[in-house]
Amino acid sequence: MHGLKDLLIKEEERLRSIKDVVDNRLIEAPDGRLRITTAKKNVQYMHCTGDKEGAYIKKDDMGIIWGLAQKSYDLKVKRLVDRRLKQIEKVAEEYNDNEIENIYEQLHPIRKELVKAVEMPWEQRLCEWKSIPYTGKEFAENVPVIYTKKGERVRSKSEKILADSFYDMGIEYKYECPLKLKGVGTIYPDFTFLRKRDGKEIYWEHDGRMDDSVYAEKAIRKINSYISNGIFPGDRLILTFESGGVLISDRIIKNLIEKTLV
Repeated sequence: MHGLKDLLIKEEERLRSIKDVVDNRLIEAPDGRLRITTAKKNVQYMHCTGDKEGAYIKKDDMGIIWGLAQKSYDLKVKRLVDRRLKQIEKVAEEYNDNEIENIYEQLHPIRKELVKAVEMPWEQRLCEWKSIPYTGKEFAENVPVIYTKKGERVRSKSEKILADSFYDMGIEYKYECPLKLKGVGTIYPDFTFLRKRDGKEIYWEHDGRMDDSVYAEKAIRKINSYISNGIFPGDRLILTFESGGVLISDRIIKNLIEKTLV
């Protein structure tokens, strides 16, 4: 699974953060443990130390009750976190996202011709994805002639900025590749990507005139059409917006690329 290594690292960071919290709280925790007994509607709290039955804690002394209850909880969390950290550390040390691909890549070229890879190497998958022909939207006569660094014609300066950012960061894309959505028909996402971490197609829509009410309503309907087809913003749909007074920035583009495409 592409991206599992990063997920393991993030989970390890989360667990270490939790471990720090409970470890620090346990330093200040009171000695002993809490035993709770109930009889009908009456609740009794007992402070147990060693093998003793425990001493009765008055309800007025809630500080020791809370402290012992918190200690019991924190100890359970600590035991679980410590166990999970050992498991994650072992898996993360041995695991490589591309380990199956690497078996094929490390074969002699002659052997590669003799076997069929169980999982196609990423570069080969990407090459096949790029080679699939498609016909984009036609350009009206009044649309400005704007070309990207890749040599493709786009419809706006903002789309050129986006396309050039993808190009500079080595992100392959398709411009206005047709996509069929149920209940809608064929639409043309501004940019389409094949994401390495999960092999899914990702769509990027840039809505550049959101202060135009007619344009904005059309953009919202298009976003809703994605959602109704199970393509959700933040998952497989990336959205950027502009208006007359708010322009997209290189920093935002880069952050989105790193968060969703890399």
